Amino acid sequence: MLYQQTTFVTPPPAWPGLPESQRPINRIREVGPQALSIIEVLSVLLGQTSLEVASRIVAEFPTLGELVQATALQLAEIQGVGPVSAAKIHAALELGRRFVLESTPAGRYDVRQPEHIANLIIPLIGHAAQENFVVVCLNTRNQVLYQRILYTGTLNTTLVRMAEVFEDAVQRKAAAIIIAHNHPSGNAEPSPEDISLTRRLVDAGKILEIDLLDHLVVAGNRWISLRQRGLGFEQR
Repeated sequence: MLYQQTTFVTPPPAWPGLPESQRPINRIREVGPQALSIIEVLSVLLGQTSLEVASRIVAEFPTLGELVQATALQLAEIQGVGPVSAAKIHAALELGRRFVLESTPAGRYDVRQPEHIANLIIPLIGHAAQENFVVVCLNTRNQVLYQRILYTGTLNTTLVRMAEVFEDAVQRKAAAIIIAHNHPSGNAEPSPEDISLTRRLVDAGKILEIDLLDHLVVAGNRWISLRQRGLGFEQR
């Protein structure tokens, strides 16, 4: 049996044309990932031999918000990306989302103004491609005890169960809750259904002696507080 002659090809150097000290993988070691641009971070994540593919991604999706909303198909269609690299990007973004979800220390994050809860919620669901419904439980000092995405997908507010919304608050003996959900359309204006749901939860909270402090609607980096607008919190 004859063996075919094997030719060993030396792989091209990573990030050709860049000095060793300026290559993203080395800059991470020297100065940390926070010093890298988004293009450099993507280049390291995808293991590209140059910055060209990462640059194409950023040209197509200039902000992290747009990148978060990009589908796997949209990413895979960019020259040089493909389904495997698209999956890696989605996995990295999901790690970031889960970090935001888990990183709030219990009893430390004070909620005194609507923008405080908005700062917590927007990184979590503000740029999500699907609707998400979040419940945040607070103690008597308005400090976050627990937060959870309760529903994901097209949100039919008429099917939101009061028992599920207040379940975590009851178990953790919370004094109050704040709810929030996102509008993937980019329009943060509350719908009539959002206002109706708020009224139902206010009434249910009175029975359970767990206050509904606010209901936030977020869309990208924009948000609206129904409490500030007086929507669903009217005295009756």
